[in-house]
This record gives sequence, structure tokens and C-alpha cells, in this order.
Amino acid sequence: MSLRFKLLLLALSTLALPLAGWLIVRQMEELLRQGQEQTLTASAKALARSLAALKTVLPPAGQAFYVHPCARGMRIDGYADDWNALMPYAQNIGPADDAQKAKLLLCADDDYLYLLAQVRDATRTDASDDNALLHDHLTLSLAHDNDLRRYLIANAAPGTFEARVLDGEGNTLPQVLGGYWQEDSDGYRVELRLPRAQMPDSLTLNEFDADAPNNAHIELRPLLLRSPDLSSDLAQFAPDGMRVRVLSAEGWVVAESGQLAALPSKSSTPALRRWFENLIYRSLIAPDMTRAQDFATNLPRLSSPEIWQALSGVAATAWHPAPNQGSSVVLAAAVPLKDNNEVRGALLLEQSGDALPLLTNRALLILIGASLGALLFAGAVLFAFAGVLGVRIRRLRDAVERAKHASGRVERGGERQVPLPLLGAKDELGDLARSFAHLLDEVSVYTDYLRTLASKLSHELQTPLAIVKSSLDNLDQQSVSTDARTYLVRARSGAERLGAIVRAMSEASRMERAIHGVDAEEFDLTAVVRGCVDAYRPLLAPRRVEADLPASPLLMHGAPELIAQALDKLIDNARSFTAENGWIRIALRANGDGAIVSVANQGPPLPVGMADRLFESLVSVRPSTAQKATVVNGAPAEPPHLGLGLSIVRLIAELHRGVATARNLPDGTGVVFSLELHGMPRRSLAG
Repeated sequence: MSLRFKLLLLALSTLALPLAGWLIVRQMEELLRQGQEQTLTASAKALARSLAALKTVLPPAGQAFYVHPCARGMRIDGYADDWNALMPYAQNIGPADDAQKAKLLLCADDDYLYLLAQVRDATRTDASDDNALLHDHLTLSLAHDNDLRRYLIANAAPGTFEARVLDGEGNTLPQVLGGYWQEDSDGYRVELRLPRAQMPDSLTLNEFDADAPNNAHIELRPLLLRSPDLSSDLAQFAPDGMRVRVLSAEGWVVAESGQLAALPSKSSTPALRRWFENLIYRSLIAPDMTRAQDFATNLPRLSSPEIWQALSGVAATAWHPAPNQGSSVVLAAAVPLKDNNEVRGALLLEQSGDALPLLTNRALLILIGASLGALLFAGAVLFAFAGVLGVRIRRLRDAVERAKHASGRVERGGERQVPLPLLGAKDELGDLARSFAHLLDEVSVYTDYLRTLASKLSHELQTPLAIVKSSLDNLDQQSVSTDARTYLVRARSGAERLGAIVRAMSEASRMERAIHGVDAEEFDLTAVVRGCVDAYRPLLAPRRVEADLPASPLLMHGAPELIAQALDKLIDNARSFTAENGWIRIALRANGDGAIVSVANQGPPLPVGMADRLFESLVSVRPSTAQKATVVNGAPAEPPHLGLGLSIVRLIAELHRGVATARNLPDGTGVVFSLELHGMPRRSLAG
């Protein structure tokens, strides 16, 4: 992983800032919400105490039948079309173990009380007037004050019916009760009405199934209607901008007053921003907000968790998203209504607003924006710093890699030598550059010593070697024993070998000086290599010589005689390691603005780790037997190999701004030596 991305990952640690800010904002939101909850709960309790002080009539405890308000003009036809909106609130009238069999709906307008009973019975038997009590029928009981009257509802076929009075007296209840009986494949429906003036206080409806008779009877249940008097009492105490509702023990709304405050229009706010603020608030600030769908609507029955908690005797609060209000919320507080320590219902106080969400949204948006800005700025600064640091490190690396010559100096342009970069820097990279410079200076001094060692040794060894040779010549003129003459021959052989070494060292020194003093010219490299190949064929016979040369000329600015000399050294090296039945390949190809000359030969591979050292002075990989000269007539048959030839090849390649390399062939059959040449630098004609 690069330094830039490491520093960029380090910059991600600044994400701790928005995380800490989010925790602070969320804690602030929770505290503010708790404060509002406590305030609204206190207001709801004060309102409940005010109702108790007025001795307001509270809803009855236990189960009751709720009377819905309905539009005028309801048709009594046995069909449920007029009741579709109220169907979800149908109440069970059967036993607890068969709660889905019979249901009842009640509604009232200014003139009538309407009743719809639905019974599921696929095996209904028709009833006649004589035996109606033995067949499927309904028993309706009405009560008003002290009057109680029971009616039998049965019919032999769909159509109108007139309920039979079974028992009971009183003038407050109707003597005649008629309606409509309708049947289908699932059961039957009964729809009837009675005048509003004769509406009972309580009623019950019992269903009898002839196929499964039972003696269970539903007790009378009071009727629940919305109370105008209770609503008027609520209006006296309801705070402005809030809605208050009184609920029965089953959650039916029996009184209501006030309205939720209308929130200011946000039409000027972009829809995307409103959506984003809503997402931020619901996801990050208040993820625990309940999602009840009936708290702020006009449904006749409410079932939010805080309501049922209040009906169990414990005050509760909840936050709900406001319907069609974007990021606005509604706070609902529910408290129990008690009479003689008996829970008779609940009081629900609701307040809408968006000041709190907007406060937290704005704070969170500012925090997120500032954090992202700081993160992007820190990341950009670190990325730029890493880029500058990387450029400086690469400059230093490239400068060190360009220290190709043994002098340890950095060369640019092949001739002009410049010091390492960053030497004047005051930071750690400056210290590193100065350490590299000191190291290269030490290497330069040592390399200069090694380079001049050959010429110094050859000069110093000339005199003692001449003394040894003259002494051996004088000794050869003396009469010595046969055994002593053997040692004399060996001494002369060693002196000859030593002389050959001194001459080779002197020649290498002269060659190095000659290389750096040669003049460049324009020449055709293809022609030079082709001429050398033609000259090598007789010399290398019987070895097979293969050439791969371009057909077109390859112009270069340099010293053709030096390149030919480098080829001589490479060919001589290849010949010494190639068997007489082996092959030697010479190739030339263009390479950008230069060329590559390669000499491959069949033979043993290079030892491990020696490919980079072969072109140094006094380094050779020839077997030790090759280093031992055999004596023929008092002289060595083969001159010693000092490893100076490939060193000269390297110098010639560097003079032409190139490199010399050696590697084993991929198939392991031999080695290949390559010269990458780019031509000698052109000298300025000025001056």
C-alpha cells in the first residue's frame, strides 16, 4: 500500500468527530424529549383532575356497544353497503370461544338508531311463526332506565320482518320493531332501526344456532355515544394548539376537543432536503419512534401502546410521526381516568410541532457538514503531503539509482556530475540524503582506489619482476644439477605468468583511459555488427554461428571501434565456454532511441548471484583448472584470465549511455550477454 493511501486511512480517524457529535446531539434530543414528555404528562394529569373536580360523567367500565355517528338516509335493506366504512369496528356478540361467528354494528343520526347484525352460519334452518324458538334466530334485549324488553328476530325467508315481543313492559321502548332479513351462502344479516327518542341505554343480542344450541347469554352492555357535554367540559380546559380526547375502557373515543396546531408550510424547502432531514431524524436521532397510524386521525377507536398502558392504570407517552407533515412529530400523553380507584377510561393529550426535530436536524446537519468538510480537508492535506513526500523520496531513490559509476556520484546526461538532491533539507529526508551522500563518497574513494590499483600494481611490479627475470637468466647460465634445473623452469614459468598479469593490468588501465578519450561519430551499427559476424565465423569454427540482424541500417552516434571491441570480448568469452559442436547466436534489434546487441552461447549456466558481478574488475567464473597454466617449453600454454574483458564491455556500454547485462537462457541451455546502447552524448559546438 502506498504512502498516500496509508495517510488517507489515517485521516479517516477524524470520523471520531462526527461520531462523538452524533452521540451528543442524540443525548441532547433525548433530554429535550424527556422534558417535553414530562410537561405534557403534567398537563394531561391536571386536565384529568379538572374533569374529576367538575364531577364529569365518565365512560362506564367494562365492555360496551359503541354507537357510531352515521349520515342521514340509511337504507334498511339487509345489505351492508351503507356500513362498509364501519365494518372494521364490528363488535363480537357471540361467546368468547366463537367470537367470529356473530358481529354487531350500531350507528345513529339525529332521527334513528340503526342496528346491523351479521351471523356466519352455512347450515341455517328457516323459522316459522310456530316454532321460531327452535330454529335459527336472534334475541334482542333493550333496556332504558328500569324498562327491559326482549324481542325475537326470525324469518322464514329473506325480506322484511317484524320482531315479536317475548316479554317486558314499559312505555319508553318500542312496541313494534321491524327490519329486513337478508341471507347468503355464509349466513344471514339483520338490519333494523328504531327512533332516536326510544333509543335504549343498553342492549344485548344473543344468537341461537339450531345445529349447535347453547345456553350462553350475553349480558346487557351499555351504549357508548360521543358525549357533547364531556366535549364541552374538555373545551374549557384544553390548551391551545393541542387536541384532547377521552377514551372508554376499550379505547372508544367518547369525547374530543381542540385541534393540533397547524404547522407552517415548508413549500419553500426543497423536497430533497425535507426528505433528507426526515431520514436523518428518523434514522439517527429518533430511531425508536413508534409508527402508530391511528393517533392523529379521526378513527372511533385507538389502539396505540401508550393508550393501553394508560387504560391499565399507568401514564405513558409516545412520539409519533405526524401524518403528511414530513419530518414533524406529534407527542401524545395518555393518563388514566379513575372513579373510586377504578379505571373508567383514559385521557389522551396530543401536541404537534417541529421545533425540536428542526433543532436537532439543523444541529446534526451542521455537525455532519462541518465534520465532512474537516474530513475532506484533512484528507486532501494529507494526500497532498503524501504526494509531495512521495515525490521527494522518489527523487532521492532515482538519484541513488543513477549513481552507476564506481565513483558514487550521480550522473545526469552521461558526463555532468551533480550532487544528491535534498542535501540542504532540514527534515529526516535531508538527514537520509546526507547519509547517502556520505556513503557514496566513501564508496567513491574506495572504488577509485580499486580502479587505480591495477595500474599501481603493474607499475610497482615491473622493477622486482625484471630483477627476478634477470636473476633467472644469470642462474640459467650457471651449471646446476638436473633437480635444481626443474625448479628453475618452474620459477621461470611463474615469472612469465606474473609478467602476463602485469601486462594485462597495464593494458586494462590504458584501455579505460582510451575509452574515455575516444571521439564519437555517426555510423551504421548494423554494418559494424555484420562485419564482426563475418570475421568471427572462421575463428569460431567448427561451432555453429547464427546471426539475427535487421535489413535496414541502424544509425547511432558513438565509437564503432569500441563497440566492435566489446563484441570481441563477448565472442571470446562465449567461445571459451562453448563446446566445438555447440552454437553461438548474435542478434541486433532496435530499442526505442537505441539498440540492443546480444550474444548467446550454448554452455553451462551462470552461478547463482554472479549475473550482476560478472562485469566488475578481477571477477571471473571460469573453472579453477582454467586458471592453472600448463607449461610448454618453459612458457604458459594459455594466458591467465583476470576477468578484465567484461569490465571493459561494461565501460563501453556506459560510454554509450547503456548497460551490460547477463542472464541464463529460459530453457537452461546456455547464457546470453546483452548490450543496451543509446549512443554517446553529443558535445556542444559552442566555444
